[in-house]
Amino acid sequence: MRSSRRIRTAVVATAAAAALTGVVGCGALDKALDCVQTADAIATSVNKLQQAVSTAADDPTQLNEALDEIDTELGKLKDDTDNADLSKAVEDLDRGVDSVREAVNSGDATPDLSPVTDAAAEIGKVCTPG
Repeated sequence: MRSSRRIRTAVVATAAAAALTGVVGCGALDKALDCVQTADAIATSVNKLQQAVSTAADDPTQLNEALDEIDTELGKLKDDTDNADLSKAVEDLDRGVDSVREAVNSGDATPDLSPVTDAAAEIGKVCTPG
């Protein structure tokens, strides 16, 4: 759980820093707001997925439920995000979730989450001004 908190904190902090230090016009303001909203949603998604994986042995249905919730959140993010870089990061996260779902459907109770965490880290890169 500690690593999921660190990921969430890092992603949200980076997005907040971008919102506070990188705003220089309407386009930058829109991107900063998109960053904060997207970073928070992605951090929440990653946290839910990590929790579901950690408890999959006790209740394997939670993993599929978490993946379904993440798919719903990602669908909303795709509709709400106007920034091309953020859209790409959301698509990367979607592909990561798909790979986790495929692994779970193949019987893997502890799938590799690195594609998901890598996509979450990409949000931090996109949202860092400079």
